[in-house]
Amino acid sequence: MLERLDKMLAQSGSLSRKEVKALVRKGCVLVDGQQVTAADMKIDPETASILVNGEPFQYKRFVYIMLNKPEGVVSASNSGREKTVVDLVPKSLKRNGLFPAGRLDKDTTGFVLLTDDGAFAHRILSPKNHIQKTYLATLTVRPDEESLNRLRAGLELRDGTKLLPAIVERIPGTETQVKIKICEGKYHQIKRMFAAVGNPVTALQRTHMGNLALDPSLSPGECREISEEERKQIADF
Repeated sequence: MLERLDKMLAQSGSLSRKEVKALVRKGCVLVDGQQVTAADMKIDPETASILVNGEPFQYKRFVYIMLNKPEGVVSASNSGREKTVVDLVPKSLKRNGLFPAGRLDKDTTGFVLLTDDGAFAHRILSPKNHIQKTYLATLTVRPDEESLNRLRAGLELRDGTKLLPAIVERIPGTETQVKIKICEGKYHQIKRMFAAVGNPVTALQRTHMGNLALDPSLSPGECREISEEERKQIADF
């Protein structure tokens, strides 16, 4: 599939289309060893060899970034004055069109997937595809088995919202922490679930998306690109 050179380079996030055109005018862009004279020329990004200022340009149709979201950051692409998850992405990884594939509350921490692949994001967020998200929840008091079984059976909230059954397990060696897996992403879902059984959440961290765990080497606020193999651990679409 042929794509415009200026659009493709600008999509990487490091250059604007205006900057690409300026580099072309200066003779700083080569495609397959030939100097480019028109920024809007069409090329096959999968096969073309591109040099920008003498440096190879590695084409990626989409990017997938694992971020360890800290508390106090908004899960959005932009949010006025508040810091967003996209703001935490370093320039070397940032691209136009990045967004969080699924949101975490401002006070929730852990695994956020950032991508510019809208179709993939839609598929992993759709409940019908049953892509589980795993959370570590710290509760107010030690949960009793009856309340956990209510969550496992599928809860109906006071407003009539019906939730699919959740997988809930106690964390050995702790009194108030549980691991919970859900494949939905309704508004404040986990907090509302535990509030409904009389045991409010005091802290919440997402640890997995699908079978992919948050990289323990990432400090809060840090991120890295994930490999194709890791992406398939989230969902093999």
